[in-house]
Amino acid sequence: MAATALHLPPLLLARRLRFSSSSAAASTSTSRRTTCLSAQLDDTAAASTSTSDKPAAASFAPPPDFKPPEPKTFEVKPGQSDDIATASLAIPFRLGTGIFALGYSVSLVSPDEVAPDEYALDFQGRKVKESSKIGQCPRPEKPIEIYEFEGCPFCRKVREMVAVLDLDVLFYPCPKNGPTFRPKVLQMGGKQQFPYMVDPNTGIAMYESDAIIKYLADKYGDGTVPIMLSLGILTTITAGLAMSGRSGKGSKYTPAKLPPEPIELWAYEGSPFCKIVRETLVELELPHLLHSCARGSPRRQEFLKKYGIFQAPYIEDPNTGVKMFESADIIDYLRATYAA
Repeated sequence: MAATALHLPPLLLARRLRFSSSSAAASTSTSRRTTCLSAQLDDTAAASTSTSDKPAAASFAPPPDFKPPEPKTFEVKPGQSDDIATASLAIPFRLGTGIFALGYSVSLVSPDEVAPDEYALDFQGRKVKESSKIGQCPRPEKPIEIYEFEGCPFCRKVREMVAVLDLDVLFYPCPKNGPTFRPKVLQMGGKQQFPYMVDPNTGIAMYESDAIIKYLADKYGDGTVPIMLSLGILTTITAGLAMSGRSGKGSKYTPAKLPPEPIELWAYEGSPFCKIVRETLVELELPHLLHSCARGSPRRQEFLKKYGIFQAPYIEDPNTGVKMFESADIIDYLRATYAA
């Protein structure tokens, strides 16, 4: 049967995906990348004049008797409903910006047109296949580096563009009173203004959210900027309204121990479950390598083949060896492991 183009609301597309193969081991290329990022993080921390009171080589381990939970799609844990509800305000205010990759489209096909290990969603007895234009875009060899924090509307705009372009980004959180990366931005750029982007692939460094968005679109996209990121002051206002229910979460520093290696995070800006995990990473000033996986991202297929399921958020912590799903449990783990 020929594929029929559809445009479905994202909530209709959310179904859990599994296949029978077991999770694959991490690749050697991922190990090399993590080693490189670790060295980069060590250089950044060493350059900060505000971290002399931190231990040079802290030892990290998961909480006693820790066991990663089984992933359960869209399960809201007790006490989590308010956080998910307020984090979901971004969807109507930003009209889904940050949920879909560049050139997102869907096709409805017969189940026999989809291989057992192929990423697709169930919908009324048929399969929904998602695609995007990301495969036609240049890819950075090294992750883009962005210094920012969750509670800033200008930073949110850039994070949305990161999701649209399906980029790997090494985020250095800069919450208010954060002792490590805020001073680093002042040292590098001459002022504490956020977001601040460094592209190690080109040597370009810049402030100003709109300039960063245009740069990323030209360099790693097709040159176009989504309409909801092109409306000037209206974009900034709606980005602020999108965070209005969060009461400043993801903005203020919580004393924490700085790990030697960045945590790897699979997430995307439009997901409320991913949002609350990112807030915690920022508050604890934990550097993290984000692997964007918005709807239409080819990473969803890659993730499914590697782990047998796609679900976000998901973290891998090279400092402890922990790998886990479930936003509420990830937050508990991060606070138990890294809060001072």
